[in-house]
Amino acid sequence: MEFDYLIVGSGLFGAVFAHEAKKAGKRCLVIDKRDHRGGNVYCKEMEGIQVHWYGAHIFHTNDQTIWRYVNQFAVFNRYTNSPLANYKGSLYNLPFNMNTFYQLWGVKTPDEARVKIAEQIASLPFSRPSNLEEQALLLVGTDIYEKLIKHYTEKQWGMCAKDLPSFIIKRLPVRFTFDNNYFNDKYQGIPEGGYNQIIDGLLDGIEVKLNINFFDDRKYFESNAHKLVYTGKIDEYYDYRFGALDYRGLRFEHQIVNQRNFQGNAVVNYTDSETSYTRIIEHKHFEFGEQEQTVITYEYPLLAGKDTEPYYPVNNDHNTRIHNNYKELSKREKGVIFGGRLAEYRYYDMHQVIASALKASRDELK
Repeated sequence: MEFDYLIVGSGLFGAVFAHEAKKAGKRCLVIDKRDHRGGNVYCKEMEGIQVHWYGAHIFHTNDQTIWRYVNQFAVFNRYTNSPLANYKGSLYNLPFNMNTFYQLWGVKTPDEARVKIAEQIASLPFSRPSNLEEQALLLVGTDIYEKLIKHYTEKQWGMCAKDLPSFIIKRLPVRFTFDNNYFNDKYQGIPEGGYNQIIDGLLDGIEVKLNINFFDDRKYFESNAHKLVYTGKIDEYYDYRFGALDYRGLRFEHQIVNQRNFQGNAVVNYTDSETSYTRIIEHKHFEFGEQEQTVITYEYPLLAGKDTEPYYPVNNDHNTRIHNNYKELSKREKGVIFGGRLAEYRYYDMHQVIASALKASRDELK
């Protein structure tokens, strides 16, 4: 066999594992069905702007080890994620904080805001949530839910909020300070010049083949390596024997706009039901760009089919049962390491993917 590891997928999990294996003296081949490296963190330069091709990616973590790890490959700027919500033309700060409460009710003190939310929760005809809508109402009251949560969530999931399980929203960020920083993490930023340099650094000196679908010639690729690192869909790996898992997908429309500044913020969410897209991203603001033109992306949610790129697992009872069957098979699979959001059927932030890949590589290479 020519390689120690065949790694299916050049996203963060596959790239980190390959990097660590190479450092340990292992021979790796990375294949990817797309025409570029990096999975969903891939950036494409347009008009001198690094466009997050698969949606906004803001790196954030409390783990100093992970922060130092990514800073080996790039210099991170001071970008702070402070999205806005547009509800029928009115703008509100996110996450929910004193700026939001002032915009909603005109309240100026934390005590006034607490009283307002408590009054709305007290008027609800239930005390225990049986679905996502009731869970959200018990956390933030009616005004915030109706204007900033309900329709955005229903667009994102393609389902009525009353039909979604309550555990999807276990908590909501509510701050009684004038702080628009979405994340509480100690470390946050965007790599100057985009994420591609991190992927290129991780995969430096490692053979990578693009436009290669593992399933087009599975036996051939498996015969070329002693072990397999698989980051694709776990149900596809097992040929959907227990059924297909559900995923939410996204469709992106990228546009070059002949003006310096389109919306004044990197991310604006559209939380009404009439607007079909969930948000508009203006990429130059991730790196404080001063280019003469700007690039914006409209993000539309959809149900991912077998031939559509999956993004978010649909964590309901039906899919949990199916996934548990695949998970049990994967535990008994010899010579295969499953990792990443698709192989593990879970939503990961970037720092969590990296931590998972580092643990998998440590366990494997020790």
